[in-house]
Amino acid sequence: MASIRSLTAGSLTVLSLAQAVLGGAPKTCASTTELSCHNSTTVADLCCFNYPGGSLLQTQFWDTNPAVGPDDSWTIHGLWPDHCDGTYDATCDKSRAYTNISDILKSSGDNDLLTYMETYWLPNDGTGETFWEHEWGKHGTCVSTLEPKCFTNYQATEEVHYYFNTTVSLFKSLPTYKWLADAGITPSSSKTYKLSDIQAALSKNHNGETVYIGCSSNAIEQVYYYFNTYGSVANGQFVPTSPDNSGSGGCPSTGVKYLPKNGGGSTPTTTTSPPTSTTTTGGSSPTATGTFSGKGTLNAVTGGSTKGCIISSGKWYTTGTCATFTATSSGSGFTLKSSKGYCTVSGGSLTCSASTTSAAANVFAADGSSLANTAGNDWYADSVPSGSTQGTVYSAKGSHGTTLQIQWVAA
Repeated sequence: MASIRSLTAGSLTVLSLAQAVLGGAPKTCASTTELSCHNSTTVADLCCFNYPGGSLLQTQFWDTNPAVGPDDSWTIHGLWPDHCDGTYDATCDKSRAYTNISDILKSSGDNDLLTYMETYWLPNDGTGETFWEHEWGKHGTCVSTLEPKCFTNYQATEEVHYYFNTTVSLFKSLPTYKWLADAGITPSSSKTYKLSDIQAALSKNHNGETVYIGCSSNAIEQVYYYFNTYGSVANGQFVPTSPDNSGSGGCPSTGVKYLPKNGGGSTPTTTTSPPTSTTTTGGSSPTATGTFSGKGTLNAVTGGSTKGCIISSGKWYTTGTCATFTATSSGSGFTLKSSKGYCTVSGGSLTCSASTTSAAANVFAADGSSLANTAGNDWYADSVPSGSTQGTVYSAKGSHGTTLQIQWVAA
């Protein structure tokens, strides 16, 4: 993981990123005196100078419907290079629009980075994997200082590490939730705020520079922190700056909503609790927790083989990244929680949502390493999902033609 240190360059606060070397390494830049978007002459070496994407935006989400990520943190949208005037390129190198970001990071030894992304870098629809592929393909391939020619002893895909590592490192240095909370601005289903107060709380921590604030239906949902850079995105210095265009974020000057992710404590109208004991088809009895404890993933097994896993919403997916769940002892069993929220069986289907409070969450039982159900360890679906399809998992067979088991794999 990159380390971040703050220093002062004249009147500018600068973030310096120093990253571990993986096999190859980013090109060493003899001089980083040129600040992107501020050069007065042409810079020939675009491995040491971000161009044309000299303005780097670390963008963040505040998703409440559905809720994404922890209740007390914003989440990552991406790191975007634009042309210093609000325009930008997209999908600059289709040959490097990789479709296996998780595997690339694992092969680079970035397991901790990937785990962090599975909590703090997720979409409000689809999977983390497809979202990361989109962000890398659309924006990462347009960063001039991360092109293969900018590495000594380049190894295929190694630039991916630097893009995601830098993005996460910047995000960690920009704790939007804390900065707002320190100013008395906290999520509320009834209270509203002045846009100027929100802006002041954020710009105060961004070297006094303006932060782009985006709203939908008068509720804040995105922020963009702008930076110019000295040197490479891989290991250069990031200097806070203001937005390079005059675009409006759609927020009113007063009456700005900052809605809570937990829905203000609402409770779902229908929940279904599993029995505390049951008999499986094999004749064994489920235990309270079995192997379900701490953090892990939920593999979907059908026909004797693993075919995908359960994602954070509780649906079955065969091609995406497995969500990380937390199993916590509760009463005679345990609860399950993903980045979307607590899990329950609602309306006959497995669902994980921010609208499910801890009190309303299912207290599940285990059959060894399998998640127990009312008639053993079988769960059901209409079919094995393929491609980008997300399949609903049901607790009762009914007319659903596919039977599966949900097996815990400790993290």
